[in-house]
Amino acid sequence: MTRDIEHNKRWTALVLLCLGELMIVLDTTIVNVALPSIRSDLGFSETSLVWVINAYMLTYGGFLLLGGRLGDLYGQKRLFLGGLAFFTLASAACGFANSQGLLITARAVQGLGGAVVSAVALSLIMNLFTEAGERAKAMGFYGFVCAGGGSVGVLLGGVLTSALSWHWIFLVNLPLGVAIYAACVRMLPQDRLQGSNQKLDVAGALTITLSLMMAVYAIVGGNEAGWTSLQSVGLLGGAVVLLVAFIVIESRVAAPLVPLGLFKLRNLTLANIVGVLWAASMFAWFFMSALYLQLVLGYDAMLVGLAFLPSNLVMAAFSLGLSAKMVMRWGIRVPLSLGLALVAAGLALFARAPVDGTFWMDVQPGMLLLGLGVGMALNPVLLVAMGDVEPSESGLASGVVNTAFMMGGALGLAILVAVADARTAVLTAAGAATPVALNGGYQLAFLIGAIAAGAAAVIGGVWLRPKPMKAGHETTLHA
Repeated sequence: MTRDIEHNKRWTALVLLCLGELMIVLDTTIVNVALPSIRSDLGFSETSLVWVINAYMLTYGGFLLLGGRLGDLYGQKRLFLGGLAFFTLASAACGFANSQGLLITARAVQGLGGAVVSAVALSLIMNLFTEAGERAKAMGFYGFVCAGGGSVGVLLGGVLTSALSWHWIFLVNLPLGVAIYAACVRMLPQDRLQGSNQKLDVAGALTITLSLMMAVYAIVGGNEAGWTSLQSVGLLGGAVVLLVAFIVIESRVAAPLVPLGLFKLRNLTLANIVGVLWAASMFAWFFMSALYLQLVLGYDAMLVGLAFLPSNLVMAAFSLGLSAKMVMRWGIRVPLSLGLALVAAGLALFARAPVDGTFWMDVQPGMLLLGLGVGMALNPVLLVAMGDVEPSESGLASGVVNTAFMMGGALGLAILVAVADARTAVLTAAGAATPVALNGGYQLAFLIGAIAAGAAAVIGGVWLRPKPMKAGHETTLHA
């Protein structure tokens, strides 16, 4: 990837890349609000409706790693545009879907395109911005899009579904996707193929992709099938076997899909551990707080989206400027550990939210702490994860980071939902009213999420060994 693109064009390219990523992030949550309308319109049952979500998660999680490596080998601009085209065309198919099969199939294709876009976008940003101060600002902008897009999706989904129909949560991607594609063709620098003469590690690609897809399938279906069921145990066991086979393959082939030496990079490995713990806690915040607001406090979809607005504004202030300044002033470790500690504190506040809670006393304080913590910490954790890799492996590292976040979030959410359901069942059996029983389950899930965020804060603050950062440093930033 060329690095001599004009200064102003780099920032325009950043906006385009973040808009592409925003489309992907929005589609992970915008669908949730429209599920009742989709069910009644297309005749889904309760059990089949979940595949509107799971089909997307399955291909998205399974192809993140492969998408990043393909970008390294065959051109990041080329792969980004291809993934964006896949996602946009699949969005059209979703929007015009008139049957269950067509919608689920199109959602799977959406996930495939989304995986490529997400894996390559972060790599492109790291290669466009090589000076430390500018990279910190760029990553802050990207981090805000990733962190804030989910809650924006809830609000946007409520508006589109209420004002128009569920079809428009997908059709809105068409003009945006076409416009971003056309602009990226002109604005993104041409690929400088560094690995075009290398052969893709097909055996490694197949084993790791199938392993991830089986793991995601087991995770998203674990609560319904039962974690000790033949389906769950078989899928997770198969995923582990394929993962072992992948490691064996990578240790022997001449041009591995994932050079195992990559994990000797201390900061990259620790950042992925932090990412798994943090993603689990973030999913606890987003999904459990939305359920608390809807099922315990009685908020509708629009009010749930508005409840997240204060945290989004705080998140924006830090992600779009203050976080980068903190990184340049104190390095990576301080804002990372402090931000994660604030996330833990915000979740702890939600863990004590009562069944008759009020917005100003029981929702707003936790939301503000979480927005502050996320805005402060997301930029540093991305810088840590991507900072030690060579440009030729930036797409791979991006895929690894995104996979860690996705798998951590999916597994964490599945575990937390199971724990919350079990606690709710115990309280219900003891005679508690439905809101009280539900709230008891959510409180326990929030508490576990707070512990996970606290553990991530300790790991980031104690074991990371960032190198000093200099604002004028022009080479690759080292975390």
